[in-house]
Amino acid sequence: MRIVAIEQYGAGPYGSMHLADLGADVIKIEQPPTGDVGRYVPPYRYGTDSLFFESLNRNKRSVSLDIAHPLGRGVLEDLVARSDAVFYNLRGDVPAKLGLRYADLKGVNPRVVCCSLSGYGTTGPRAAEPGFDYMVQGLAGWMSVTGEPDGPPTKTGMSAVDFATGLAAALSLMIGIHAARRDGVGGDADVALLDTAVSMLNYLATWTLTRGHVPERIPRSGHPTIVPFGNFPTGDGWIVAGGSKEKFWVRMTEAMRRPDLAADPRFATFDDRLRHRDALIALLDAEFARRGTAEWLELLTRHGVPCAPVNDVAAALTDPQVTARDLVFDTPHPTLGPVGQVASPVRFGAAAPRRDRGPALGEHTREVLVDLLGYTDDHIAGLVRAGAIPTEGQP
Repeated sequence: MRIVAIEQYGAGPYGSMHLADLGADVIKIEQPPTGDVGRYVPPYRYGTDSLFFESLNRNKRSVSLDIAHPLGRGVLEDLVARSDAVFYNLRGDVPAKLGLRYADLKGVNPRVVCCSLSGYGTTGPRAAEPGFDYMVQGLAGWMSVTGEPDGPPTKTGMSAVDFATGLAAALSLMIGIHAARRDGVGGDADVALLDTAVSMLNYLATWTLTRGHVPERIPRSGHPTIVPFGNFPTGDGWIVAGGSKEKFWVRMTEAMRRPDLAADPRFATFDDRLRHRDALIALLDAEFARRGTAEWLELLTRHGVPCAPVNDVAAALTDPQVTARDLVFDTPHPTLGPVGQVASPVRFGAAAPRRDRGPALGEHTREVLVDLLGYTDDHIAGLVRAGAIPTEGQP
């Protein structure tokens, strides 16, 4: 599978990287002279390389190409003719201006799949607005349900909308390519950060739309309806504990040696515990404060109660389960040295995923033009003279 990716920053590169990990030939088009803005994200940046860029662009090939230049457009169309898909994360109104939709490219390749990832989609009143994870988390209601009840609207710690939309785009690409191979006709995929964020409201949206539910923030990241389920302070830290089944509540009381809690009519069922949330949480807080986190983890695990430590990032990356799942690895880099990476969760079969570093700016321009497109030295020299591609050896 070959994908021409006109992408930058986070959501787009994140989506195509999962396909590259699994073996897709992702040809990343970078506008000269600077390329992907992700190359310059601080704090760990050295020239045109950065750890931010490396975390999102491994296993790809970089081609420096001005697609707005008439000759650059010709190169792009030659690439499209030999590819399964064109993928871009641009503002919603830009693909039409640049001629990147299926209607613009079907004459070059009738089977090509054109996938747009944007903030708000290619239609609607916001299509021409720049959209980012931060804005969309506010617009889609996420910030209103995140954080402490008496705190300000709060964004999730990671760029969850960006990353989820990247995965949605990768899924859309796979579906589109499957359909094109089956039917011989490609088409457009229109994926948006806002669409993804609203979709992920899921049961909160259904409750709101169907019963007029007004979601509230729950102290300490507690579940909106299942009690107990959330964060608890221990004698020396924090723990996440609880569960979505009645049996887990009974097991928790057994681990605490508090059978009276299981017998208390205030806490007999899901509905009872929800009605008496504050009273129950106060009792559990007193119990959790009696022991340290490690002791509680051992005790609750032994009793079959879902639980986990509240790790910082460094501790999470060294967790034994993370290690056992081969989720952390290094890629060697000529400028940055060994670069720590986290693996894609997308897996199939026993084949090992690709684990090559991200490309230098324009690193594969000649390779792609010669080996894939069959361009001669004279042809390439003409592109350089015209300014469609940079001088060889320059980004």
